[in-house]
Amino acid sequence: MAVPVEYYLVLSAAVFCIGLFGILTRRNALMFLMSVELMLNAANINFVAFSFYWGNLTGQVFSLFTMALAAAEVAVGIGIILVLYRNFADVDVTKATTLRW
Repeated sequence: MAVPVEYYLVLSAAVFCIGLFGILTRRNALMFLMSVELMLNAANINFVAFSFYWGNLTGQVFSLFTMALAAAEVAVGIGIILVLYRNFADVDVTKATTLRW
């Protein structure tokens, strides 16, 4: 017995909304990164669900590329967070209005 595609879409929408809520309400840079990861994972769920629905592997390939993009985004984001912490002793994004040399 297969799970209907609608269940995956509802799960994906819920995960995406949680990520969007995290981006809109948090001021911590680490929470921003985690929320963006949730939103990318919601897109991956959609890609894999529609790939399963249509019976081809295109969505799974796109999902792999999205995972590689997420890994690169985390590497750059952690670098930015380390610079924020080193310069301002906090990861609150509202305190760092300018990053100058």
